[in-house]
Parts: sequence; C-alpha cells; structure tokens
Amino acid sequence: MEALDRRRRLERLEKALLLDVGRCNKDFGLIEAGDRIMVAVSGGKDSMTLLHLLLELKQRAPIHFEVFALTLDQKQPGFDASELVRWMDRRGIEFHLVEQDTYSIVLDKVPEGKSYCSLCSRLRRGILYGQAQRLGATKIALGHHRDDVIETLLLNLFYAGQIKAMPPRLESDDGRNVVIRPMAYVPEETIAEFAELMAFPILPCNLCGTQDGLKRQRVKALLAELSAENANVKGNLLAALSNVVPSHLFDPRLLG
Repeated sequence: MEALDRRRRLERLEKALLLDVGRCNKDFGLIEAGDRIMVAVSGGKDSMTLLHLLLELKQRAPIHFEVFALTLDQKQPGFDASELVRWMDRRGIEFHLVEQDTYSIVLDKVPEGKSYCSLCSRLRRGILYGQAQRLGATKIALGHHRDDVIETLLLNLFYAGQIKAMPPRLESDDGRNVVIRPMAYVPEETIAEFAELMAFPILPCNLCGTQDGLKRQRVKALLAELSAENANVKGNLLAALSNVVPSHLFDPRLLG
C-alpha cells in the first residue's frame, strides 16, 4: 500500500511539473525542433528534477530534440561526483564531468565573511558557455524555479535599485548561447517533494546558500512570512513580471 501511495504521489507531482514546464515552454518558445539541450547539473534537487523532466518531454514531444547533462567540478572541498556518474551511466544518459578549479579563485578574490555566490556564479557561467560551444549545444538549461525568480526580483529591488528578475529565455551578450529556465513557473516545494520521492543522488554545496546572513536567505524568510499571511504572494509576484504597466514607472525609456 505504501509503494502504491508513493507511485501515485510521484505521478501527481510529475504531471504538475510537466504542466508548468509545458506552459513555460509554450509562453517563451524554450525548446525547438533540432535542439541539443545541455542541462547544467549541479547535483542539487533542482537540476536533477529538470534533467528528469526534459528527458520525459523528449519522449513525449512531437518534435525531435536531444538532452544531455554536464556537471562542473569546481574543486570545492568534499565534492564527489562518483555516485552521480554511476546514476547517469545506469540510465544511459549522455553525461560530461568537467573539472575546473574555480574554488581557489573564489577564495583568493572574495574577502573573508563575504558571499562567494556572485563570483562563483560568473565563473561557472563562463565555463558553461564555453562547454556548450564545445559540445554543440544549442541551449543551456538551468534549474531555476519560481522561488529563485521572485527572490532575484526582490533582491534587485531591495539591494540594486532595479526591476530585474530571471527570464525564462535569455540570449548571451555575444549571441552565441541561449539560456533557458524551463522550471520558471514551478514552485520550489513541488520540486523538493518530487526529488525526495525520486531519491536522486544529491551533492551538497559547501559554498552556495549555506552561509549565514546571505541576502537571499533574508528574502526567502521574508517571503515565507508574507506567504503565511497570504498564500498568493509568490504567485502574484511571478504574475507581476508579465503584467507590467510602463506608464506607471519612472524609466523614460519605457514612456516613448
């Protein structure tokens, strides 16, 4: 009975996830015929769920596209991808493990007590762009979800003075790479429950998201507090990103 209940929960969650991913794909044209999509797999719940969903879509979609995974070993202490390598191999998934020591660079450049996230992210992005070109990828798929999007929106509002979030589809400045975020509509809690039931091999990160005092953690706590008062807060913030009234903002470039 327990196994049956688990299977039903998995089916329900997978259906909800695929619906959100499909809706995002329809709205922003993320996946096109002939695409070769590189999924940036960190080994966390988000990227593992994204890989699973894109492989499912590949089987069901009326168009042909390829999906493969790439993990970047940045030489962080305790990072061990061996279980992930075995998991990919057992499932016959095209997988590339790339070793680049960005950890030493981050430690050298970032003052003690400051967040590593920004520099680490920039270095990782540059490597992913280069690997996508090397491996013939037409798109780079990242595992950001709804909560990441709205947290980034608030971080930019509060700390950078910008109305800026994470777009579902973004072309790099040089036009050589296209980044897609198929799970931009997906709530984090849905991913967490699904990943736990799927028992993905999860790799801990000793740098990102574990340092006390990070601004993102403060924003996450604020959203949790507001959501306890109004369950629609996160959905409303996401909806606001596609419901902009330019005439009621201050940017002259929007008033044309």
